[in-house]
Amino acid sequence: MQSRPSVVIVGAGMAGLTCAVYLRQAGIEAQLLEASDRVGGRVCTDVVDGFRLDRGFQILLTAYPEARRLLDYDALKLQCFRPGALIHSTIDQASARWVSLINPLREPSGLFQTLASDAATFSDKIRIVELIRKVGGFSTDEFFQQQATDTETFLEEFGFSEQVINGFFRPFFGGIFLEDALTTSSNFFQFCFKNFYSSDAAVPAAGMEAIPRQLAARLSPAQIRLNTPVRQIQDSILYLENGETIQADLVVLAVDATAADRLLGATPPVRSFNHTTNTYFAAPKPPKPDYSNAEKLLILNTNRQSAIHNLAILSDVAPSYAPDGQSLISVSTQGLEVVNEKALADRIRKELAGWFGPEVEHWRWLKTYHLPEALPSYLPDATHAPLKRSERLFQCGDQTAYPSLNAAMQTGRKVAELISQHAENAGSF
Repeated sequence: MQSRPSVVIVGAGMAGLTCAVYLRQAGIEAQLLEASDRVGGRVCTDVVDGFRLDRGFQILLTAYPEARRLLDYDALKLQCFRPGALIHSTIDQASARWVSLINPLREPSGLFQTLASDAATFSDKIRIVELIRKVGGFSTDEFFQQQATDTETFLEEFGFSEQVINGFFRPFFGGIFLEDALTTSSNFFQFCFKNFYSSDAAVPAAGMEAIPRQLAARLSPAQIRLNTPVRQIQDSILYLENGETIQADLVVLAVDATAADRLLGATPPVRSFNHTTNTYFAAPKPPKPDYSNAEKLLILNTNRQSAIHNLAILSDVAPSYAPDGQSLISVSTQGLEVVNEKALADRIRKELAGWFGPEVEHWRWLKTYHLPEALPSYLPDATHAPLKRSERLFQCGDQTAYPSLNAAMQTGRKVAELISQHAENAGSF
């Protein structure tokens, strides 16, 4: 009988956990080595004064095929945003107005509200339907096999007006890509667009970290070693920072590309990242936009020079994110290289007082997360690195695909399948 290979996975983020779960289903109990004190990597939630704070504004798109394949949505108790957005649109320096775009395919009652919205021209609304039809026929892999351009060029060539590009696509997808110029690949834009219009955007009741914790619970506790940083990898031998060495049949790198290069002793190339800063506030009651039927909508700001790029009243969507009688507000700001956290929080409160009234000045600042490497830049000429680096070395995660939770899970699954196929071949090890 063929013995199971020993597999060590470096990194217990979403890619590494997914790989380990699928390997266990195939009868291979991989060892996960995680440098930090918890699983999940960038999918992380802190509890501060009873508030659940995800590290950076994060959501789960329930249409993600890999998430639907592996996660138990009922157990996560997903709390859903409404399908659409409320837009704070600046008319001039002295005035602004609220407009909305609701996805009538997900919320039919919002059809007339969407048709009446001046966030887009009538022609734009027709083109949105055409875009839905176009992307609906593509599988995940097919999106990334197309010739790509940047997102802004794609939208212009598709015929969208400057009004809807600047008033909706830029603030909405700029918030997803973490860059306002919309230089991100049009392939990735189309993939994201499909998953947004066809599903709910949600957060687990216990915070986004509940997702990796659910995967970790499907493994044996002995499989996961926390606080175990790896110093170097040579010929399937892992040298740990504590002086220990581990010999493995196969090694899986489930870390970012820069960390992978460091572990292998390679000189990392210069890489570009999109960054974001997420500021959380506590309030005695939720802010109320001067707009009817605005509950549970993501709030966008067309003024990209503002300190507020998008805003979410998370406690309205997921009451469990805040203690009883309190509200939790998340504000995302892009493009900041260096952050003075207190000054940024003061500036946000001052600007939002013009949106919601002077009560905002009494909001309590909870915490700020500055994430300089939040997402790898994904430009039109992006290439996908191979999942197999050598006969005994595999990799999964951002460096092998596009920046998305779906990609982390997809590449983790595919590496597990490659290893399982090797294990079935008696001459592989």
